Order: sequence, then structure tokens, then C-alpha cells
Amino acid sequence: MLTLLAPGIEHRTGTGPGGSRMTWMLHADGSWARATTRPGDRTTTVHQGGPRRLYDLLDEVRWRWIEKGELPVYGARVTITPEGGTTLTRGGWAAVL
Repeated sequence: MLTLLAPGIEHRTGTGPGGSRMTWMLHADGSWARATTRPGDRTTTVHQGGPRRLYDLLDEVRWRWIEKGELPVYGARVTITPEGGTTLTRGGWAAVL
């Protein structure tokens, strides 16, 4: 779902100082998000920047899944233009590929 909302997004993981777990979401438009969890912690600190808030997009996908019990891509209508443009729609949701 996140790839539909932000095509081209990259994910990376690694270990930070003191053994903390780190995950990055990066996009060519300059958007980024970094989540860090320290060893033994059950909480994560998120920092993000750029023109789009990638973690906020991820959180929207997660909340929709929790609230609706499914993701909007399931059962979406697909429209393909003669030029090859593809749009997915379902209810008020849409993604242009």
C-alpha cells in the first residue's frame, strides 16, 4: 500500500549507537523518515522531513487497515488510459501509478 502512495520508496534497516534498531524510508523527492528503537524499549522515536511525511503515510495505511479491516487496494477499480496511465479507485480512495 505504501508503495502505491509513494512509488519509488526505499526501505533500509540497520543498527545504531548502543545497538539501537533503525529503519529508514527514503524517496527520490527528498522525503525521508527514520524510526529508532533502543534495546529493551517498546517505543519508537520517528523523525521525518522533506515534501511528504512518509511515516504519516504509513500510519494512515495502518489505521485504515485497523479501522476497516482491509486495505483499499483490495477490490479497487482499475482504469487504464490509452496512454498507459493507471488509476486505482475504491470509495474515496485513489492512487495514480
